[in-house]
Amino acid sequence: MQPRIALGAIFTESNHLVGTATTLADFDRTEFRRGGEVLGATDGVLGGALRKLRERGASIVPLMFASAVPGGPLTRDCYATLKGELIQRLRDALPVDGVLMPQHGAAAVEGSDLDGDLIAAVRAVVGPSVPVVATLDCHAHVTPSMVSNADALLAWETYPHRDTVTTGERGAAMLMDIVEKRVRPAMVMAKVPVIVGGFMGSTDDGPFAEVMRHTKSLEREPGVLSASAFLVQPQLDLPGMGGGGLVITDGNPALAEELAAGIARMYWDRRFALEPEIWKPADAIAESLLRHGSAGGLSLLLETSDCAGGGASGDSVAAIRALVEANADRLSLGMVVDPEAAAHCHRHGPGDTVSLTLGHKIDPRWGEPFPVTARVVKLSDGSFTYSGGIWGGQTVSMGPSARLRIGNVEVLVASQATYDWSDEQYRSLGMDTDAARFIVAKNPMNYRVAYGGRYRELFVLDTPGPTPASQRHVRYERLARPYFPADSDIPGLTPTILRGRT
Repeated sequence: MQPRIALGAIFTESNHLVGTATTLADFDRTEFRRGGEVLGATDGVLGGALRKLRERGASIVPLMFASAVPGGPLTRDCYATLKGELIQRLRDALPVDGVLMPQHGAAAVEGSDLDGDLIAAVRAVVGPSVPVVATLDCHAHVTPSMVSNADALLAWETYPHRDTVTTGERGAAMLMDIVEKRVRPAMVMAKVPVIVGGFMGSTDDGPFAEVMRHTKSLEREPGVLSASAFLVQPQLDLPGMGGGGLVITDGNPALAEELAAGIARMYWDRRFALEPEIWKPADAIAESLLRHGSAGGLSLLLETSDCAGGGASGDSVAAIRALVEANADRLSLGMVVDPEAAAHCHRHGPGDTVSLTLGHKIDPRWGEPFPVTARVVKLSDGSFTYSGGIWGGQTVSMGPSARLRIGNVEVLVASQATYDWSDEQYRSLGMDTDAARFIVAKNPMNYRVAYGGRYRELFVLDTPGPTPASQRHVRYERLARPYFPADSDIPGLTPTILRGRT
């Protein structure tokens, strides 16, 4: 008989430093699949999971898959509604032989851990003997509840996240192996209190790449089923945060603990290398012009503090203001989320000159609006299609959007924040990223996808915002010290060990 595999998740990443909350409307405008709609996914982690489950002959029981662009913690009402629907669909589907949950792992509900709570709720419905497997972002906050209630947790292996499909496949394959009693997973997570931004967390090169290569090499050892390395979403504020390693062996918990602790110690040893050099916007622009002049190649200005992919509102104009004031004689590109300004442009039209203020209206704690006089170049409904990544193939919308020209600076003004994968947003309004001297990118990692091989240099900017490049000056309320970088050394530190089900 075909094993019945339930498939469902609530997928988002939360940020406690933003001044907004995530609601049902955020899921509705991103991706919300119910019942049979789940089976239509072809890309991302959900598409990969479906492909492998079909290949392995499972009878798929689709529950619900709700995903939203990162933002503030979910409101309690929002989570109660989503959780209630998923759990009810699971109850209605019983009996099942296994549950696969393509989660993110760094979602929160007004101060508490969402993913651990949801996995525990699923476990309570299916009982102790039905396998539950979850896939996670490598920025997940892995909690005791997640480890104790799941049979296996598997993390994405790349940052930028190029392996969402294959991670879905790996999670489905692991679940089917457990259901078919081919393996008997023993899982251990080892954590150290390192809280760092995403810029130095690439798996292509640098300190975290070294940790990831070591971690994946462990999967070649006899008896090791899976090994995952974790950063953590540093803009969460929850107890017990940190990064490290998670290892799943075939029935050997002692080996899993030994190897996981080794990953965590390796991660701790590279903590200083995970902190980036940062620049004030005006200084970065002046330095680039001094080095190369206005005729130089592309320079990227990484305003990581305003990353919608980390939960920020996208409404900062710190880098745009510096570009306008620098008055360089070649094209520069930037973007801002400002629904008021976008609506003002839509009341006019292409070719019109408008006077308005840009930015800092959604989350105004981080700066002052920037008054400008600009020419409207193009208007759009904001729709574009992702070329890959988490939402690869998915068509989403920035809401009513406008392309403005202020001297040699072009600004994309959107109404809603969207995740940056490549340069889809710019190109959707005809903005020429190949011709630009400066481009503002607001994602600390996916600039590699958008501009890899094209930029001459990059500068990580030191600007106010809820997704800073360094956590050095962030003051957490729920995360207790000691942790790096608030504490550069912690004498006698040993990894915190979370042991899985036995």
